[in-house]
Amino acid sequence: MQFPIGVPLNVSRFAVSGTPGVNIGNMKVLVGMSGGVDSSVSAYILKQQGFEVEGVSLLLFETRGRKDPRSCCSLETVAEAGRTAEAIGIPHKVINARDLFMERVIGPFAGAYAQGLTPNPCILCNRHVKFPILLAEAEKCGADFIATGHYARVGREGGETALKRGADQGKDQSYVLYMLRKDELERLLLPLGGLRKTEVRQMAREAGLPVFNKPESQEICFVDGKDYLPLVRALEPGSAASGPVLDSSGVRIGTHKGLYAYTIGQRKGLGVSRPEPLYVYRIDPGENTVYVGPREKALIRRFEAGGLNWLMSGYEGRDFLFRAEVKVRSMMRASPARVWSEGKDAVHVEFDSPQWAPAPGQSAVFYEGERVAGGGTIKKIFYPI
Repeated sequence: MQFPIGVPLNVSRFAVSGTPGVNIGNMKVLVGMSGGVDSSVSAYILKQQGFEVEGVSLLLFETRGRKDPRSCCSLETVAEAGRTAEAIGIPHKVINARDLFMERVIGPFAGAYAQGLTPNPCILCNRHVKFPILLAEAEKCGADFIATGHYARVGREGGETALKRGADQGKDQSYVLYMLRKDELERLLLPLGGLRKTEVRQMAREAGLPVFNKPESQEICFVDGKDYLPLVRALEPGSAASGPVLDSSGVRIGTHKGLYAYTIGQRKGLGVSRPEPLYVYRIDPGENTVYVGPREKALIRRFEAGGLNWLMSGYEGRDFLFRAEVKVRSMMRASPARVWSEGKDAVHVEFDSPQWAPAPGQSAVFYEGERVAGGGTIKKIFYPI
């Protein structure tokens, strides 16, 4: 199969802004290579387009004997990225970012769970580690752009650079990029935005890249499987303080083993037994209490979000009300909602119909059509009476 490889939209803006043509051969791109198939194919595509490409891998943690093929940015996967860069024919460097990753991602991740919140480690990493380091390194080596293997698109729209959903809706990763600044978007290339995952794997296979059949990476790359509880216990010893489990009538029906061990929407491992299924629908850190009830209790229409980042002009510093599609998890289907301002750095979001288990600590991302308008962190849930 032949794959069309065209000039990325936000590179073509150079021709529009007055420079006659796009001389890609004079442009350098620094590609973040995690050791997986997506970032590897991104580097391959850009090399085929004629860019001067350099790969850079961030060493974020040590696996200490664990060789999970779904992890990224570990000692093993960084070595894989080096072998792939050699196969593509590009230089490759490794940057040790383990201390920063611990400080800005692993530590806050554990601290959030200890407080009964639901953090997203990929967003923490993108915001505080990966993109800041890539951009700083691009400045050092004189690169015009940075690139990653995310399934999203960057282009010009309405006179400004826009972040848009990836063409493969099943892999769209625009959700985890909402926190980028506008000036960061200007320097970002996303070669996979118009491709499907099956096409990317086939391209890797035909190019002879050694990672063509590597499994999908896992969301929490620094733990075994999905079991983050030992990590939280180790970093936040006080998180294991027990407390009451109350039903939706306020009656105590059990004792929890620490707020860190529960998330909104959780059904298994509650430590209580009832004929009907029970779900966690509220966690109260102030009272050290977990609330459980029937499934409908975790269906929420309204919440408040703060820590806002706007990628579309016109929302900062003014009152507004607009219609949007909203995601509170990366892989959920965006749902229609009203979004309106509530103070300087807060918005209220009200879904047209109740959505499953929004949780404080999660990110809420607002879409206008295909474009990311902005997003923020859920601070407060408005529970139905």
